[in-house]
Amino acid sequence: MGSMSVVACLQPPLRRHTFLRLRTRFRSIAPLRRSRAIGNINNFTYKVESIFNNVPIENHIENLVPVTGGAYDFTGATTSLSSVPLSSSKKVTLVRHGLSSWNEESRVQGSSNLSILTETGAKQAEKCRDALVDMKFDVCFSSPISRAKSTAELIWQGRKQPLVFLDSLKEAHLFFLEGMTNADANKTFPDLYNTWREDPANFHVDGVFPIRKLWGTAKEAWREILSRPGDSFLVITHKSILRALICTALGLTPERFRSIEIRNGGISVFTFNRKGEAMLQSLNMTAHMHGSHTYRY
Repeated sequence: MGSMSVVACLQPPLRRHTFLRLRTRFRSIAPLRRSRAIGNINNFTYKVESIFNNVPIENHIENLVPVTGGAYDFTGATTSLSSVPLSSSKKVTLVRHGLSSWNEESRVQGSSNLSILTETGAKQAEKCRDALVDMKFDVCFSSPISRAKSTAELIWQGRKQPLVFLDSLKEAHLFFLEGMTNADANKTFPDLYNTWREDPANFHVDGVFPIRKLWGTAKEAWREILSRPGDSFLVITHKSILRALICTALGLTPERFRSIEIRNGGISVFTFNRKGEAMLQSLNMTAHMHGSHTYRY
């Protein structure tokens, strides 16, 4: 923020005699309140007088106002996803795998490896690859589960940079619901299935809460990804863990799990400053699924 932008915010323009009048008014305040007020007005006078004296304030303002990314903001406006400062700012592109066999059959997938990428899903992966052809990535991270792994291998085809499989990118484990059609799960376990659909944060089996657990897994995945050398990363994974990755980056709780929608082949982008604080740049981009669209960001 340069001095000209700060001056532009002062309407009408403040001049030196304005501060003299303010000081005069504060003399009538009780001594204790006056001393506190004078301290505040002196601080404000210094900052604004620096502008009128053409003294650059960029070097001072970081010490006076909390900084989040490149914007002057409130303390705690975002949360760092890294326990240590990053080596550089990062850009992370998130992609959901292409259509799977159990997507097509409306089955509960969870962490099962039996749901595989369909022919349609493979074509979606190829569209993602073409859409990202102009983007440079230092590493591709993927879930090792079949449908995501196959998607990653198709998207990463022709690139020489590493393709890394992370267990922390696996999908949530949904116990005996996995493999059941949604209709059968609803009929056989109506209360449990209804909780999964309507209140996923409180869905649990034998005291295990998969979505709450997924929040911890997502934070672990972020730490693994952001600690890697490089400036730009591609991540291929599943819908539920993607929701958790996005929500944890934005400081949202498991109760907000279903507030994020990610389509098969949908692309989302985050940037991170060196503090590990996230800024969402785009969410669930799907223009490439409906035509020859190439992304440059």
